[in-house]
Amino acid sequence: MKILAFISLMSLFSCSSYKEFQSLREEDIVPAKTLPFDFDQTWQATLQVIQKYDLASQSQELGTIKTRWIDNTLELNFADAFGKNESIKSAKFKLVVNVTRADRLTRSLTKVSVYKRQMVEKEFLQGTKPERSDGILEATLLYRIQRVLEIEKELKRLKEIKNKQLEENL
Repeated sequence: MKILAFISLMSLFSCSSYKEFQSLREEDIVPAKTLPFDFDQTWQATLQVIQKYDLASQSQELGTIKTRWIDNTLELNFADAFGKNESIKSAKFKLVVNVTRADRLTRSLTKVSVYKRQMVEKEFLQGTKPERSDGILEATLLYRIQRVLEIEKELKRLKEIKNKQLEENL
């Protein structure tokens, strides 16, 4: 009898724990991009792109940048203005950006990952709950970091060509 009760309790809890585990695994996917630039260049480009947000901390030694909580209630309500979802009472997010070395034998590589933690309150009595990000902001930030690095590389190349032409003309 005790064994039957134990098995029935385990079956009740196993389904709910699987659903929690499944949602946790889906959130573990953090948008990242490996870039063919050295760490210092990538760090400076990342700071340049992230500077518009209110930074809580930054550590080049750890390769981590964290923002403070940023209110985005209006943006979420506007994005879903014609949707079927009810309006959101309050929403806020924070970003955690990691820049790490991913060097190969012959060249320098850097991996940049952006994690957005979104908290949403839909009803007053419900309180804030974490919500999955749509990934658009993370992808946009990674694209901007890559573009800043590519533009700097091209400017450096053009400057070298110009200096070489000046030397030849003298």
